[in-house]
Amino acid sequence: MNRRAFVFELTLGALVPALAAQAQTTGKVYRIGYLAADSRALGFVDAFREGLRELGWVEGKNIVIEYRFAEGQYDRLPALAAELVRLRVDLIAAGPTPPAMAAKNATRTIPIVMLGAAEPVELGLIESLARPGGNITGLSWSVDLEIIAKGLELLKETVPRVHLVAVLWNPANPAHAIAMRNVKAAAGSLKVPLQLLEAREPNQFAGVFATMAKSRVDALLVVADGTFARHRARLAELAAKNRVPSLHGLREHVEAGDLMSYGPDLIVTRRRAASFVDRILKGAKPADLPVEQPTKFELVINRKTARALGLTIPPSLLLRADQVID
Repeated sequence: MNRRAFVFELTLGALVPALAAQAQTTGKVYRIGYLAADSRALGFVDAFREGLRELGWVEGKNIVIEYRFAEGQYDRLPALAAELVRLRVDLIAAGPTPPAMAAKNATRTIPIVMLGAAEPVELGLIESLARPGGNITGLSWSVDLEIIAKGLELLKETVPRVHLVAVLWNPANPAHAIAMRNVKAAAGSLKVPLQLLEAREPNQFAGVFATMAKSRVDALLVVADGTFARHRARLAELAAKNRVPSLHGLREHVEAGDLMSYGPDLIVTRRRAASFVDRILKGAKPADLPVEQPTKFELVINRKTARALGLTIPPSLLLRADQVID
C-alpha cells in the first residue's frame, strides 16, 4: 500500500460510504476556490482531489473547483484571490503561506482552509491553533528553531568538516523572515558559520551559486518555498554542477536530484485538508475547527547524488531515513 495513503485508509476507510451518501443527498453543487503558489506539476492538486473523493465530494457532481495558480510569481496572488472572491466561491483552499495570506487579505467572510501555511499565528492568519477565530482554519507547519536546527545538524552529520553553510531564502515569502531569524539562532548554537543568500526569481539562481563558489561554501540549506519547488530541477542541476550538498524542506527536491530533505509530507497535508473542506461544507465554522500541524517529519536521502558528490552517508543516518533514493 502506498505509504502516503496508508493513514487515510485506516482512519477514513470505514466512514467513506456513509459520508459519500450524505454528500450526494445534499442536492447543492458547491464551488471551491483553489489558490496555490505553484502549479499542478507537484501532484498536490491530485492529493487534494483524492482526499475530497474519499469523503464523497466529486468534481462535476457535487463540487466545482476553480483553480488559480501563481506559477511561483507571488505578486499575482492578490489578483487571483480577488477573482475567486468575485466568483462567490463557497470556500477557498489556499497554500502554502503566500496564497493563504492573499486569501485572508481578499475576504473576511468566505471560509478559508490553509494548505500548510507556516507560522499562521505569528503572521496574523489566525488567533491561535486551538481557537483560530475568524474565517480561517486548516493545516499549518512550523519553521521554528527546533526544525531549523535539525536541518543544520543533518548537514553537519553528512558533510565532514563544515566550515560554511549557505542559506537560500526568498524575501517575497512572508514565512521566510521568521525562518531566517531561527536559522541565525540555530547556527549560533551549533557554531555553524552562515552565508545568507536570497532569490525571488529563478533567473537569480545562477548568481547565487556563483557567489557560493567564490565563498567556497561546504553545504547549502534551502528554506522551503513554492518558487524554489517549482524550479527544483534547475536548483538540483546547479547544485550538481557546483558540487554543493544541499538540504531542503520538501522531498520533491530530493526526487529531482538534490541530496537530502527534512520536512512534512505535503502530499499527506493536501489530502488531510479535504477533511476541513468536508466539515465546513457541512456547516462547521472555521473559527471552531482547531488548526492541525504535522505530527511527523520525514528524512529523505538521495544516495545516488551523495555518490556523485563523493560523500558517504553515515549508516546511522541511512537507518533513520524514511526513504533512500538509489
